[in-house]
Amino acid sequence: MELGGKVAVITGGSGGIGQAMARAFLQEGARAVVLADLNEAAVQAAAQSIGCEGAACNVTKESDIQQLVDDTIARHGQIDLFCSNAGAGGEGVLTDAANEVWQKQWELHVMSHLYAARAVLPSMIERGDGYLLNTASAAGLLAALGSGPYTVSKAAAVKLAEFLAITHGDDGIKVSVLCPQGVNTAMAPRSLGDGQTDGIIEPEQLAQTVVETLREERFYVLPHPEVGEYVRRKGDDVDRWLHGMRRLRRAAQEG
Repeated sequence: MELGGKVAVITGGSGGIGQAMARAFLQEGARAVVLADLNEAAVQAAAQSIGCEGAACNVTKESDIQQLVDDTIARHGQIDLFCSNAGAGGEGVLTDAANEVWQKQWELHVMSHLYAARAVLPSMIERGDGYLLNTASAAGLLAALGSGPYTVSKAAAVKLAEFLAITHGDDGIKVSVLCPQGVNTAMAPRSLGDGQTDGIIEPEQLAQTVVETLREERFYVLPHPEVGEYVRRKGDDVDRWLHGMRRLRRAAQEG
């Protein structure tokens, strides 16, 4: 996808990644960018600073996402790219993570993507063209040992993106899934799976990777390219990978 002349919606829009993507899309010539976020004051301030549109939206409420899609189509005629980007950390493993944490992470990292697809796909399929970009995490491909709810929900987000790509590829729908390690935002982790990341990158660098991946219409968006190699190694020998992750966990506990 070339972004020139396109209409894009970005949820989680007031955060660093959302704002960086909005700026990058506008630099590529996007006709309109709509930032959406739970905090209306924050998202309107972000939109004003960037020069795009802002809208309040609770992505865990399907009716809010449907309204966001309907309003955008009413103003601009269509949505070419929907970036389902909202997310948050969720600490705990199993016994120390309350059911409420697991449920909130599921609603935010999985159901929000499903709601977005349900809302925007009918108009995209009717045109025979459209793009879904869902933000997951390298933790969804690998693991973040200190956060079971985050890791599991992000893994489900990756699988949902795969399912969408398989189910609607023949309808002209493209799908990509964004899986970064550490990004210099309010959510920036300093470790991945209790081991070091391959560097904390700036949101602008991530946004450039997004633009390049959309242009090439590749499924994985990997701002840390090393993640692709880790996934290949995991696929080659998952037992060896699990052994290595257990060793990493023990080292973190002993340290």
